[in-house]
Amino acid sequence: MPNLDGASDYELLRRSRSGEEPFAVFYRRHERLVGVGWLVRQTGRPDLAADLTAEVFAAAYIAAPRFRPGPEPAAAWLLGIARNKLLRSLRNERTEASARRRLAMSTVPIDDDALAAITSIDSSGLLAFLDDLPEGQRDAVRARVVEDLGYEELARHLNVTEQVARKRVSRGLRQLRQHFSQGGAPS
Repeated sequence: MPNLDGASDYELLRRSRSGEEPFAVFYRRHERLVGVGWLVRQTGRPDLAADLTAEVFAAAYIAAPRFRPGPEPAAAWLLGIARNKLLRSLRNERTEASARRRLAMSTVPIDDDALAAITSIDSSGLLAFLDDLPEGQRDAVRARVVEDLGYEELARHLNVTEQVARKRVSRGLRQLRQHFSQGGAPS
């Protein structure tokens, strides 16, 4: 199989049903952002973040054939899945496992060494690329993608018109997409 490291996220997701390697490359590309970065920061619990990360990527694997490139990078799509899985888990007071069950994935036990390794990773830089955006764009992208606010609510939140909110999100996502397409990694 050709080297897939330079393939776009869309190409990796499109080819993921033809074999494990394309999705494995996609997973390696985004696992730290989703698992160690966002989910550990949201939950404060590496063990819960690890379970949710497995569920997020299982759900992404199932949904991969339906992924279509658009204004938001695949990382935003994954963070949306992560947000939904986290909210559903909090609402049900247990970690969701429906996608993992659908794929017949067994639970991988996390030992103390793995938890220590997850905890020791400095995740402060994982979302640094978002912090590099101008403040208005950063706030708009965070509220739209991470907090999943609709544009009307986002405009009220930012105290701007809906058109300005849409433009800020669009510009911020365009910069993020350029960053990712150039092989950028969080600093």
